[in-house]
Amino acid sequence: MKISPFFLNLRSAYQAEMEDLTLDSEGRDVLRQRLAAKRKEIGFLVQMMELSPEMVAVIFHQGFAFKRPSVMDHLLGHEADECPQWREVCDGIEIAAWARELVQVVLQAPGGERFMTVAAGLHYMAGKPDLAFAGQGGDDADDEDDEDSDDGQADGLDDFNDHESDELRGDARDREEAGASWLEGQGFDRKD
Repeated sequence: MKISPFFLNLRSAYQAEMEDLTLDSEGRDVLRQRLAAKRKEIGFLVQMMELSPEMVAVIFHQGFAFKRPSVMDHLLGHEADECPQWREVCDGIEIAAWARELVQVVLQAPGGERFMTVAAGLHYMAGKPDLAFAGQGGDDADDEDDEDSDDGQADGLDDFNDHESDELRGDARDREEAGASWLEGQGFDRKD
């Protein structure tokens, strides 16, 4: 399974968001309460789907079951602007009864179909062990054997990929900063 830098970066941001929601300052597990509160704010959260998808996607925690893993594995190889629409992947996803109304609210919002696809991808990755992602994002031996990736470019390709990774990390930092600012505006303490 080949995972795009887009989904790898979002996976890290999603994991951080889940960790932030899980425990309060005294170390108590408050995930259920915090997710319930976020789900009630769906009308507001849809405004953040494009800027901080990981912050909105958490509302679907444990809301999807994946019946066709091969479709999801294929999805994770796409970049942000290449993601298939929700209607192309939803047949392979079973949605929990409690999440169906949330899905409908999201789908009615601009960019809702794309967001639902991204959210499903994030949840699919969250259900995989970390070992499934080992070696992703670095030099992959499979790339050397893949004839499609050999387009005559030799030296300098790694420099290009490093620059691209820097840009993606910058985008991830921008999303994190925007998310932190939004949370601060909602009365949460900014994490340092």
